[in-house]
Amino acid sequence: MRVVAELPHPEFKISIFQFSGKLIAKFEQGALEQSYKISEMDILDGVNSVFEMLDETFLKTVSARFAEMRKDFKESYNRYNY
Repeated sequence: MRVVAELPHPEFKISIFQFSGKLIAKFEQGALEQSYKISEMDILDGVNSVFEMLDETFLKTVSARFAEMRKDFKESYNRYNY
């Protein structure tokens, strides 16, 4: 797997990887991560198509999902430790 691009974002790290006929958009925020695999055959312009898919609407849902993930993990952690 090789990194083909990194995109700046104030809330999380965005990396685009290429591996086995897929482009993988990976989002990292602290200990949490989300990844989305896109077949290279399903897009027309390679990594540029991925950039277009990562619009502001999508990035807002990624941010909201991180908040939910953090909440879910914190609740589970608290059940385990208390």
